[in-house]
Amino acid sequence: MDNQQILGLHHITAIAGNAKRNLDFYTRVLGLRLVKKTVNFDDPGTYHFYYGDESGTPGTLLTFFPWEGIGQGQNGTGLATHIGFSVPKGALTYWKERLAAFGIDFVASTLFSENTISFKDPDGLQLQFIEPDGEDNRSGWAAPEIKTQARIKGFYKVTLTLQKAAATANILTNILGYETAEQQGQTLRLINSHTETAGVLDIIEAPGMPRGYNAAGTNHHIAFRVRNEDILMEFREKILSAGLDITPKINRDYFFSLYFREPGGILFELATDNPGFTVDEPLESLGSSLKLPEKYQGMRSKIEKALPTL
Repeated sequence: MDNQQILGLHHITAIAGNAKRNLDFYTRVLGLRLVKKTVNFDDPGTYHFYYGDESGTPGTLLTFFPWEGIGQGQNGTGLATHIGFSVPKGALTYWKERLAAFGIDFVASTLFSENTISFKDPDGLQLQFIEPDGEDNRSGWAAPEIKTQARIKGFYKVTLTLQKAAATANILTNILGYETAEQQGQTLRLINSHTETAGVLDIIEAPGMPRGYNAAGTNHHIAFRVRNEDILMEFREKILSAGLDITPKINRDYFFSLYFREPGGILFELATDNPGFTVDEPLESLGSSLKLPEKYQGMRSKIEKALPTL
């Protein structure tokens, strides 16, 4: 692992339309851990949920802005459209049975020789469970509802859907350190060789598809992982040098971030490993209480009354 490079995915953030329904699905049906319960730093009347493994390891983190009643989004070009989780070899049989027991439709397929099932969350967000060809030694969260041999390990890949792939692929390979691996039909696969997990990225080139509409059931942005702030700021200079606009460094309490839009219109983030999710609550009780950024601490009572009931 080259610690000076992008190390695959850090987190993916999506939009939901109901906080309680979202929480129930990801913790009870899929068995992820609620790692952090905080608020949208720009809209404190909205929760920000982080789901992942025991400690919220980068590469396992799916986060949500559950904007109550936001309305339905629509997948299409200019969005990250599919979130692919890694599951153990042989686990798809278990997950097919579990999803069916909850009345969740799924489609089984094979892409790049890897067995996959695709299904949607209650808002229509497109999810995939994949049995990767390679080893994935992550243990996942020990949710009592989920059979030990079937735990979700974390991200395997994310899929971007674009009108044209070339300019985006150029940013991913020449700046973010991905390498072109192979193509199957309209899908181009890129891999990040600097990490052993969460390092696959697929691009679907779909010139005839309408642009996506960002609301419930769609991805808001994807975040790439860097070790620390020094590396983060080195990448900021590289992105500026490529002629792209990028934000200043932003403190998100649990990591430091930069944001920019790639040429296809998808919002990319770079996020650090530090300081992590135990800065404001111990490992054993992660996600158990509402955590607020410093600027909102004096408004806690007002915010708690405004937030939806869980």
